[in-house]
Amino acid sequence: MEGRMFGLETPLMTALQHLLDVPDGESGGAGNAAGEKQGPTRAYVRDARAMAATPADVKELPSAYAFVVDMPGLGSGDIKVQVKDERVLVISGERRREEKEDAKYLRMERRMGKMMRKFVLPENADMEKISAACRDGVLTVTVEKLPPPEPKKPKTIQVQVA
Repeated sequence: MEGRMFGLETPLMTALQHLLDVPDGESGGAGNAAGEKQGPTRAYVRDARAMAATPADVKELPSAYAFVVDMPGLGSGDIKVQVKDERVLVISGERRREEKEDAKYLRMERRMGKMMRKFVLPENADMEKISAACRDGVLTVTVEKLPPPEPKKPKTIQVQVA
């Protein structure tokens, strides 16, 4: 079903739709002959799908930023929180299918696979004061703000009589 039916014709939705519709055989790579159009790599498509399917809330508090991400079925050891390229907060994890030899799935509706979100942190974020806590499948990453710079005091120059 296309996004045009629901009025979702924004460039972002068009790009996401394009990324999600790339078949595995058209993922690009080093094997393409010269002159052929190269598509996005498999890793890029996988990450785009993971980011589109991972809900998150971002809150600005008086002294911090809070990133709240749903990570159902993941323990704290399965979740990675990193800061890359100085100011990009990356939250990722992967939920794998439970394999039991004597069990057969009749229906599988819960989401499996990679979960990821990336956020560019603002200039006033303190990169040294980042904390993360996971409770009931909800991860909260808190990034403290740097104190505001003190306002500059005007410099007073004495006027001498000549």
